[in-house]
Amino acid sequence: MTKTDKVALMARLHAASRLSRTALASRLLGHGFYAGQDQVMIALEREDGQTPGRLALRLGVRPPTATKTINRLQAQGYVEKRASSTDARQAHVFLTQEGRDAIRAIEKAVRKTERQALRGLGKKEQKTLLKLLVHIEANLNGIEAKAFEDETEEQTQDAA
Repeated sequence: MTKTDKVALMARLHAASRLSRTALASRLLGHGFYAGQDQVMIALEREDGQTPGRLALRLGVRPPTATKTINRLQAQGYVEKRASSTDARQAHVFLTQEGRDAIRAIEKAVRKTERQALRGLGKKEQKTLLKLLVHIEANLNGIEAKAFEDETEEQTQDAA
């Protein structure tokens, strides 16, 4: 692959990522969610009661960013913070019933965006694309692709 092709590849990857996030953000805004809030909500649906620090780590953001998002979701009534029963310095974040009800809207927005992005790609192409993206993500995380693929497949099955 030539240097020009590599630059074009990264530009396309970046553009596709940015456009997919913009399309999803637009759909989520229709339900009252801002960029990033969906990821916190989904992470809490998978494992309720996480600390803000753990959420930040899982989402790959800085703790102040996670805290700001959590505070906004709390003001909107989607999450609540509770003091830890074992460590008074620690808080845990839980979905409220309103937050649980809103998960369906988030999932619907994600599915619509995914359908839009993958239109015209067959099932085999989609599977190949997923495998390639997982490999790229593993490379960028600095871990072995096979281990990352296994972990990602496990998370995908848990979410299904």
